[in-house]
Amino acid sequence: METNYQEEELVELLEEAVEEDLYDLIVFNDDVNTFEHVINTLIKVCKHSTEQAEQCTYIIHYKGKCKVKQGTFNELKPLCQNILDAGINASIL
Repeated sequence: METNYQEEELVELLEEAVEEDLYDLIVFNDDVNTFEHVINTLIKVCKHSTEQAEQCTYIIHYKGKCKVKQGTFNELKPLCQNILDAGINASIL
């Protein structure tokens, strides 16, 4: 009987893991926003350090996009909306 309980517990853990798939929050380059604005937004919204926000901003500028955060869809949705509200193009992929 104890084996059945352990199996049920493992199945529940696997179901939880599947429900919490990880997504990427991507910020895209544009010709409108300044480096300073993007850096400040990443610091405020994503809780990046200054150095991390600067590095992401340079990657966005030179590569056209950068993954700035990873998490569940529900975690990233408000962050994405805050970035969009700041006038910066972002998406959850």
